[in-house]
Amino acid sequence: MPEPNDLLRAARERTPSLRAPGEHMSRGELADAICSWLWETTDVKYELDGHYIAKLERGAVRWPGAAYRSGLRHVLRVAADNELGFFPPAGASTFDPEQTPPSMLGHDDEVVNAGDESITLLSYAEESNVGELTVEQLQADIERIAQSYLRTPTRHLFAKSRAIRDRTFTLLAGNQSPRQSRDLYTAAGWAITLLAWMSVDLGRPDIAESHTRTAWACAEAADHDVLRGWIRATQHTAAFWQDDFARAAEYAQDGLRYAAGTARLFLASAASVDLARADRPDKARELLNIAQTLNVRPAESEPGGVLLCTPERAEGFWADTYLALGEAQRTANHADHSVAQFEVAPYALRNLGSERMARLQQAKARLLLGELDGASEAVEPVLQLPPEYRVRPLLQRLAEVAVLTGPYARSPKARLLRDRIVEFTQQPGLPGRPTTARTRGNQR
Repeated sequence: MPEPNDLLRAARERTPSLRAPGEHMSRGELADAICSWLWETTDVKYELDGHYIAKLERGAVRWPGAAYRSGLRHVLRVAADNELGFFPPAGASTFDPEQTPPSMLGHDDEVVNAGDESITLLSYAEESNVGELTVEQLQADIERIAQSYLRTPTRHLFAKSRAIRDRTFTLLAGNQSPRQSRDLYTAAGWAITLLAWMSVDLGRPDIAESHTRTAWACAEAADHDVLRGWIRATQHTAAFWQDDFARAAEYAQDGLRYAAGTARLFLASAASVDLARADRPDKARELLNIAQTLNVRPAESEPGGVLLCTPERAEGFWADTYLALGEAQRTANHADHSVAQFEVAPYALRNLGSERMARLQQAKARLLLGELDGASEAVEPVLQLPPEYRVRPLLQRLAEVAVLTGPYARSPKARLLRDRIVEFTQQPGLPGRPTTARTRGNQR
């Protein structure tokens, strides 16, 4: 039995969380912060996750590679490896292979596939149909998908979510304890919720609703309120993008009965938009007031990424509510503040899709306030997106911006802006096209 690395765990637990004020940094958050720093400093994408951090803390790995050690030192703010319980093995060479270019260049798919194959064999290596490590791996995979969804092509993540869904139901067909069954239903529920969210982004909110019904059954079987809250958030989103604002509001308000963590902030904020668009201004303001006074912390079980509502994401909803209520200046104020907060957020937590939507709220408010130059400036970063990121909700919002240029028809600047939007929307998204790591984001 390896000796636990208490120094590493203590260093993590004294490092404040960026996601949950007043809490310490979780293993998954630490892994994300290290990957973000390594990307920014080396332009190399690393696949570190909370599962590996757990192995380090258990002492299963005593001397991680140079890149991971440097990332750990940076994020945990220590000067030397030994402060984190890392000591080079006796007789270890001073040559570190991680400082040289990888020898598997061009074989990424082979490496990933081999890892996936090992994961599928994990349950067979344990004593029962479902062991602790199997469940831990499923949870780690879901967190990776939810967080990568902000910056990785959808098609691959869609396939991974589908595979997790199928694997959990295969495991459920075997024998396991009631607690393990609940864990599997929870994993399946999160995976199906991600499939539903992606279906909305890919222009099929009707298909998303089919996913959410099964996800809800999983949440009921697991008796998991955090999952219930995010399923209601996803059902709201599917109804919203079908212009069924009354039904969207019903989902959002019902979700408040269950929601814990940041789903509560999402649901109250989203309900205010739904109600404003459904011509119920008094009720919309009531929900808006509730959202603006909420003080929420992420629940431990929230996967993060798209299934996390940060204050700046919520404020984008508030801007949308004021727009529907006809208050352009308040729309501008909240959209400006939302974008400013997104721009200073750590990269690992920055929801690029919600940021783009907030920029389009900025543009709408500027057009309503007679500020054509400001509108063009707000739209510009969105118009730089390549075709593979032009998902359906974004195109719909851009079309709304184009409509608001109508009063400026005689202005060459307005005609140019409208023409650029038309050209942009005529090249719809191509979810399967390869891409870089920094541009993708969900649109709500």
